[in-house]
Amino acid sequence: MASTSQKKRGRDDGRSTLDADIQVLHHAMDACHLQPAREAYDSAGALLATIRDSTADEEDYMDLGRSCVDVCRALERGLEGSQPDEVSPSILEAIKHLTVTLAAIRKETVNRGKRNTRSRLFNRKDREDAIAGWKQDLARILQIFHTELSVNNHKILVDLRRQALERQESANSQHQSAQPSVTAGETPPSAPRAFFGREEMIEKVVGLAEKLEPIALIGAGGIGKTSIALTVLDHSRIKERFGGNRRFIRCDKFPPSQSNLLRRVSQVIGAGVENPKNLDSLRSFLSREETLIVLDNAESILDPQGADGKEIYHVVEELSQFANICLAITSRITTVPPHCETLEVPTLSMEAARKTFYRIYKYGGRSDGINDILSRLDYHPLSVTLLATVAQQNKWDNSRLAEEWERRQTGVLQTVHNDSLAATIELSLASPMFRELGPEARGLLGVVAFFPQGVDEKNLGWLFPSIPGINTIFDTFCILSLAYRSGGFVTMLAPLRDYLRPTDPTQSPLLCSTKDLYLTRLANDVDIRSPTFGEARWIISEDVSVEHLLDIFAIIDSNSEVIWDACAKFMKHLYWHKKRQTILGSNTERLPDSHPSKPACLFWLSRLFCVMGNHAEQKSLLLRLLALRRKEGNGLEVARTLRELSDANRLLGLFEEGIREAKEALEIVERVGGIWDRAKCLKSLADLLLENNQLDAAEDAIIGAMNLWEKDQEFNICQSHRTLGEIYRRKGEREKAVHHFEVALGIASRFEWHYQIFSIHNAMAWLFYFEDELDDAQAHITQAKPHMADDKYCLGNVMEMQGWIWLKQGSLEDAMSEAMGAEEIYEKLGAAVDLGNVRDLIQAIKGAMERRATAVASESIDHLASEHPDE
Repeated sequence: MASTSQKKRGRDDGRSTLDADIQVLHHAMDACHLQPAREAYDSAGALLATIRDSTADEEDYMDLGRSCVDVCRALERGLEGSQPDEVSPSILEAIKHLTVTLAAIRKETVNRGKRNTRSRLFNRKDREDAIAGWKQDLARILQIFHTELSVNNHKILVDLRRQALERQESANSQHQSAQPSVTAGETPPSAPRAFFGREEMIEKVVGLAEKLEPIALIGAGGIGKTSIALTVLDHSRIKERFGGNRRFIRCDKFPPSQSNLLRRVSQVIGAGVENPKNLDSLRSFLSREETLIVLDNAESILDPQGADGKEIYHVVEELSQFANICLAITSRITTVPPHCETLEVPTLSMEAARKTFYRIYKYGGRSDGINDILSRLDYHPLSVTLLATVAQQNKWDNSRLAEEWERRQTGVLQTVHNDSLAATIELSLASPMFRELGPEARGLLGVVAFFPQGVDEKNLGWLFPSIPGINTIFDTFCILSLAYRSGGFVTMLAPLRDYLRPTDPTQSPLLCSTKDLYLTRLANDVDIRSPTFGEARWIISEDVSVEHLLDIFAIIDSNSEVIWDACAKFMKHLYWHKKRQTILGSNTERLPDSHPSKPACLFWLSRLFCVMGNHAEQKSLLLRLLALRRKEGNGLEVARTLRELSDANRLLGLFEEGIREAKEALEIVERVGGIWDRAKCLKSLADLLLENNQLDAAEDAIIGAMNLWEKDQEFNICQSHRTLGEIYRRKGEREKAVHHFEVALGIASRFEWHYQIFSIHNAMAWLFYFEDELDDAQAHITQAKPHMADDKYCLGNVMEMQGWIWLKQGSLEDAMSEAMGAEEIYEKLGAAVDLGNVRDLIQAIKGAMERRATAVASESIDHLASEHPDE
């Protein structure tokens, strides 16, 4: 560990560095004539002074100070030589944002010094998260300054280059022939040396180019549009077809205007027209030879809200209509001429992403951990390349790379040469078309980024009622390739999602408003007897987003009754409408026993494990719930939990234990409960007695329950008829069994209770199976399938039943395929009892296969004996 003197020297060095930086900022402020910039320099100096006086010994704060200085230096360079009235609106807006950001950071830093170092808000993890968020804000502003500086520098370079060209043309004019060479003008840049996974798209673009069809490659920043275009330009068939008339224009390298575009076209094709007013002055030259022209990064000129947007569009559209020209456009936005064959550029395949990564990265071998990171990047080409480059430059092995990714996520995607994912995203956010959307646009992107599924397009008006033109705004996100539509949702690529999601969800007003709307929606109870029961099926499409929302906010405020009450209701929605496991389980089990929402969460979590077939976990949760209920001294809740526990033991095959629990529950409810609870206990007892083969006692119990149900309790009546049908099936009273199954099926069908419909058809399939009426058994399995939804447990049941049917029919290979599929499902779900049953089926199939093989061998021997009796 560092000694006290070493720590002191570190603090002194840090303070000296900060003093020097503060002096630099003061000089910049004195030399600056733009008042907003002076205010930004002043705020920056005040922040550095605060860091110097209170946190100079903390490296992360020193790093924040360096980020602050980098932004101010970029601002100084961007303003160099500019008069106040020449500063662009985007720079002025960024300067104001910088001032506000610096003031907010300084305020939090001052407050940090006033708090106890053990404060929850500023423990090490929270402090790192806060500083990371601040640095991300500063990085966004820095990118805007860099972009503006590049534009200013480019204006100077364009002027210098134009002057040089004029001198060169004047000096060489006497050597030029009357007929210009077809190879005059600029040659395109080289194609990428290695390029994976785009063969099919390149072949398609080459084919279109050979037909002189106009083409538009559309996609998000960093998706690989430019690489595809350059590879096409270098393709052997394209070289043979167009020869030297292959042209490439980077549209983001000149200020967007009609005159600049026309001038650049003239330069690239070698027309020699200095300041063309329109395409007419270039027409004779453009019409001479077949030419392929690529307009790269065309979003910078085709932005409808940009300078000369309408005029530029008409020029590009006219250029696309030349009969001898193939115009190829690469763009993030979809506002391209209508005659273009538009090709959406997808992310890479998994294998292409791996090849791209490992061509650059040499310090570690292939690993599942790297594959997982590439998957979480959605195989986005630029992100994959940046990740490999950063890891290679820093000489990280696989474990260090995994550590850096877990700590920084897409924040790791920045090379030492300042190539970064942030830069390409910020270019889209700085576009006129995006800025025209108004101040809420960035916040809306944050909401889309927060949800793993994105936002359901049908719910835009419901989620954002206060924002006018919400559908148009989301259309624009898609036009800009910041988002895309998938399965009815507006979502975005994983790297964009990670960059744009709110650092602190509680500080996003739009996200908090969205959260409140979902909590209100969950508060509507799911009552299977209600005519509105089906309305809660909205959870089927939005379950992942709602689950993520609850998980994040439950972590942020682990004691919130509102959030945890919503968690219980969410699990109840899943139980009725989308039976699956949930990531909320671990947090539920960690809740303090004293939390008022814990019993409800444990109950509905146990129900989910029940319908998933994991009855051991169901029982474990119910035992914990029973302990809570006994501690509370609430007799009725103790009885209800005992009844649930008896059902779990029945499904585990522990019939005697379950019967004891059901009888104890029945004794309690006869003292303190009502008719409904007595009937439920009798129903559970009947199911246990049935499985324990006490059929007469089971029949008495279920008839007793049916005599207690009210007429409006159709769901319980339906379940009771199903139980009675099963009792009569085992008694061999087929007609009675079929009658009660059909009554249950009629009730379930009337209310569209899909899981009940499925389970009744499954029960009837078993009835006909044991009667050897395999066609009827198959018919019920077929009728059950449409009611499974995407329930894996139900799928396992169907595959198991199908396996038994095919075993009896002698289709042993088909039977084994179904049985193995069911086994895999039950293993993943932890459905131990069902797993044992399906393994019995597998053994039965193997036995049948062995007997068949023996019979075939015996038949062959007999045949040989008959052919050769003397042998």
